[in-house]
Amino acid sequence: MELKVDKDLNFTCPKGCNSLPKNIFKSKKIKFRKLPGIWRYYDWLPVEKTTSYDGESVTYKSEHFGKELGLKNLYVTFTGYWPEINAYVKTCTFKELDAAVVIQNAKENGVSRLIVASAGSTANAFAHLSSLEKFNVILVVPIEVADTLASPFVDENHVKTIAVKGDYCDAISFAQKLHQSTHITYDGGGKNPARRDGLGTVMLEAVEKMKVLPNHYFQAVSSGAGAIAVFDEIDRLLGDGRFGKPHFKLHISQNAPFIPIVKAWNDKRRTIEKSDEEPENALSVIYAKVLSNRQPLYGINGGLFDALQATSGETYSITNRQAEDAAKSFEYSEGIDIHPAAAVATASLIDAVQKGKIGSDENVMLNITGGGLKRAKKEFGMHKIPLTAKVEKDTPPQELRDIIL
Repeated sequence: MELKVDKDLNFTCPKGCNSLPKNIFKSKKIKFRKLPGIWRYYDWLPVEKTTSYDGESVTYKSEHFGKELGLKNLYVTFTGYWPEINAYVKTCTFKELDAAVVIQNAKENGVSRLIVASAGSTANAFAHLSSLEKFNVILVVPIEVADTLASPFVDENHVKTIAVKGDYCDAISFAQKLHQSTHITYDGGGKNPARRDGLGTVMLEAVEKMKVLPNHYFQAVSSGAGAIAVFDEIDRLLGDGRFGKPHFKLHISQNAPFIPIVKAWNDKRRTIEKSDEEPENALSVIYAKVLSNRQPLYGINGGLFDALQATSGETYSITNRQAEDAAKSFEYSEGIDIHPAAAVATASLIDAVQKGKIGSDENVMLNITGGGLKRAKKEFGMHKIPLTAKVEKDTPPQELRDIIL
């Protein structure tokens, strides 16, 4: 089969600098447009046109969980399925927000298909949105999470899924080799600014509701793209000037025993050392399997190290038990289930409160990056994402050409 060669999305610095690319928008003030979902923030998204996608995060002031923690101004930003608060993200993950932007941005840049590596949530989001948009995507995932992949709608004509025997970084490496072998465009992961701008809409939506920038922001991280996106949006919002200029502190968490970012930041090192990455295959030992990236956007200029340094940030090592207990506590207080990664973030908030790191009157934003899966399964169900192929991590990618082309 003849392969149409798409434009390559290159996110490396042309001068050889080790830096994250960022989009610069003409509008210095955010305009909340009368458009559905994330497209309300169109002026700060790298697209020329919007789509029919209408998903977005929903921020509300927590009364029950906030009271339990002794916080008067706890704002929960929820991305998932929870009709009572008008949250209708059917894949139940905030990765749906960046998938919508990445796909539209890719189309506008002459790309007809993408290779995307994922440890779970991103694959679910891209499978769903690619099916709806009739856009071709090749998902590369670790084999250990392959059986857990599910989406409300999967069109196998547009979605191909490859399971790699290895961990998340093995899946990323295979995705990059597949790109080099086939010339199918690689989406770039967290280095793709379109992805981060999509994720950053959670902060724009929160500030639109809160009317002010938060003092504290809590999120669990894997690559760190979401936390970096939020930090970048804070910088833009400070430039806007209408939402105050409070001291903003970034609180990020990982699931022990896999805590490379926590280890490096505790030593105030810009680099993550090999010993920080133990255990090598975190998928078998951590509760939140999506938090298993051994190559996060940490030391790169504009990455997590710089964001933590600029905000005098904190990192948290959260055990499986702490995360599981936090998930139960949140569901009991708020009435909705949350994903394991969101539970890790919630546990870090609990830890910070217990250690007196947050004032009771301060504005706190907790990013619940996924939730409502129980409700979604009950109301409309989830379809397993079928596998196209299973491969060893050293399988020559060209062996897959006849399957994926």
